Amino acid sequence: MNALPNIKHIIAIASGKGGVGKSTTAVNLALAFAKEGARAGILDADIYGPSQPLMLGVKTRPEIKDKKSLLPIMAHGIQSMSIGYLIDETSPMIWRGPMVSMALQQLLHDTQWDALDYLVIDLPPGTGDIQLTLAQKIPVTGAVLVTTPQDLALLDVKRAYEMFHKVNVPILGIVENMSIHICTQCGHQESIFGTQGGTQLAKQYDIELLGKLPLDMHIREQTDNGKPTVAADPDMANALLYRAIAQRLIAKLALQAQSESGKFPKLVIKND
Repeated sequence: MNALPNIKHIIAIASGKGGVGKSTTAVNLALAFAKEGARAGILDADIYGPSQPLMLGVKTRPEIKDKKSLLPIMAHGIQSMSIGYLIDETSPMIWRGPMVSMALQQLLHDTQWDALDYLVIDLPPGTGDIQLTLAQKIPVTGAVLVTTPQDLALLDVKRAYEMFHKVNVPILGIVENMSIHICTQCGHQESIFGTQGGTQLAKQYDIELLGKLPLDMHIREQTDNGKPTVAADPDMANALLYRAIAQRLIAKLALQAQSESGKFPKLVIKND
């Protein structure tokens, strides 16, 4: 596995199925890390359907350095890279699995990331070639699973959990997205996708529920307009939810690093 010495932590954001708001969660977490004072970046690993260029409002192509590497594109204070920066937005990626896996590795290793504390990888949904490449070829610190409370999403995220468990990628926690719907007219809150799904899943697998996020039209509008919630309104309620999740991850990774450092024996030098 190739080490990336200029990146301290690589965090995979995953889901078992599409449509649960994983990419929106990923970009807002990357922005939240930056708001907490860290150097953060995001890698869009969805080769077939890249969404981060739209979410970050980026329409430019990355600069090529020394004819062999790419410079990450800065957007809202974070470094970013996506296959979407390199192709026309309407061009279909008609590639087989090995080509997709190689493209992911090239996007990661051929990008000149500048001293990142956290690189968030926005994975495509499912448990296919991209996820296996990530586990086997990339030094991932851990994965965050994104789900909605409904039973169908929970069933699929269980598969994602089992896949990461089998390939020895630590699960850092679960984010329950679309936990409640907030009416834009009256502010009424309703659990249209069910309740306590993420809580029960976290309890079942003995992992942390990092936070719950609402189904709020403002989050969708801000992301579609190229300025995600944490960048658009960093001190508003929804942004603070993302930032609280980022704070929990920062604390968890710091404790994890301390625990791992304790595994090494102390060296005692004696002058005999």
